[in-house]
Amino acid sequence: MALQFTTSYLEDALHVFRYYKALAEGAMVQVTDEQLCTVLDPEMNSIALIVKHMTGNMRSRWTDFLSTDGEKPDRNRDSEFCDGPPDRASLMRMWEEGWATVFGALEPLTEADLARVVTIRGEKHSVMQAINRQLAHYPYHCGQIVFLAKHFQSDRWRSLSVPRNRSQEFNTKVAAGEASQR
Repeated sequence: MALQFTTSYLEDALHVFRYYKALAEGAMVQVTDEQLCTVLDPEMNSIALIVKHMTGNMRSRWTDFLSTDGEKPDRNRDSEFCDGPPDRASLMRMWEEGWATVFGALEPLTEADLARVVTIRGEKHSVMQAINRQLAHYPYHCGQIVFLAKHFQSDRWRSLSVPRNRSQEFNTKVAAGEASQR
């Protein structure tokens, strides 16, 4: 799909969130259920724990986004890094619920809302700053998911962007309006 030109910050932010959601999903679908829970070393997180952390963050940041602190009192961030969901279906349900919270908070916003003030851990942020904070955070973790999935799949990996040795073909599609990196 070709890039949709916009000068709307909110429209573009939503597009970027959706892009990274789809990227991580394209990676997760390629791994086995066992690989979703595999860690490479004791200091790393599995895909399942990354998803659990992301969705904990999403629930906390975006529930009652404009009226309550983005770090909810009932969030236990440390618990997000132990005991992942029991199966793929639970993991994906958690994933979808988290993203539904993000989109449910962002889609009703207007450009005028960007200057409003929200707090995260008591620190004041403009709505735009709070969105940017998560536009950095979620793609970071989506990249971890892609990295792990690519590692597990190795030569069975199906590229989620521009496949190796096919840059010119991809560039031709972009020029024709048939594809976009975003």
